[in-house]
Amino acid sequence: MRVVVVGCGYVGLELARQLAERGHTVTGVRRSDAGLAAIRSVGATVAEAGGEGQVDAVRADATDRASLDALPDADAIVFAASSGGRGAEAARDVYVEGLENVVDAYGSRAEPPNRLVYTSSTGVYGDHGGAWVDEATPIEPTTEKTRVLAEAERVALGATAAVGIDGTVARFAGLYGPDRYRLERYLDGPVTAGYLNMVHRDDAAGAVRHLLEADRARGEAVLVVDSEPVDKHAFADWLADACGVERPEKRSKEARIADGDLSEAAERRIRTSKRCSNEGIVAHGYEFAYPTFRQGYRDAVRAFRATGR
Repeated sequence: MRVVVVGCGYVGLELARQLAERGHTVTGVRRSDAGLAAIRSVGATVAEAGGEGQVDAVRADATDRASLDALPDADAIVFAASSGGRGAEAARDVYVEGLENVVDAYGSRAEPPNRLVYTSSTGVYGDHGGAWVDEATPIEPTTEKTRVLAEAERVALGATAAVGIDGTVARFAGLYGPDRYRLERYLDGPVTAGYLNMVHRDDAAGAVRHLLEADRARGEAVLVVDSEPVDKHAFADWLADACGVERPEKRSKEARIADGDLSEAAERRIRTSKRCSNEGIVAHGYEFAYPTFRQGYRDAVRAFRATGR
């Protein structure tokens, strides 16, 4: 299978590695020298390990339609580009217009790909007061950025069909893993109440790989989240105990909001509460490498206890 990963960053690099190790040909797409070097490094690692596939790097920018003509033909496209944490307008440029550019670029080819996977976020669900949500739950984005993500989902599931490409939306929960454990946030505190919905980077990539290889979830949205949403206070206490340090200070949502130093968007995020179900992706046959945070944080805890940081 030939797979092009547009925005081959945190999850995309791991996806490229997993696919290439299984014999697929992957083209990672980035626009910076550092990004291209990271893709090439993954390719070298796979080759050294005796992987049967390959990883190539191509410079292009989803927001620059002309640059996409340099991308090779593919059987599947994964759109995993990031807006770099910027505001809603920057997000629209990347997630909506960039995705439309990719669909146009590949949809106009003599042999277009038959699949596109767009990586979205469980943030599109909005607030459900701590109740469970799944693929059947209507999305209710509450911020400008999550409304942009929802718009991009419609592009992935709707506009792609117009050019003969089956779209899939993979809604990632909060990503963590190498370089993104952020222990200080929960060890130092204070920790604000609410639920954590998480997925390890390796499983985020693994779920997308599985959907492509098993040919599942065409025309559907799928939640990619581990098996145990957890109360933030309970998680902070578990992490502190595992690391052998004092448990951090806890705060209620109301107390944090009363501080009066939050932006409107940040306050909405704090008020948002839900528990995301992974029954959908499990039903599609995916087996998690890190079913819960207990397995996923094992390396981080071990490193902390060895170094104190």
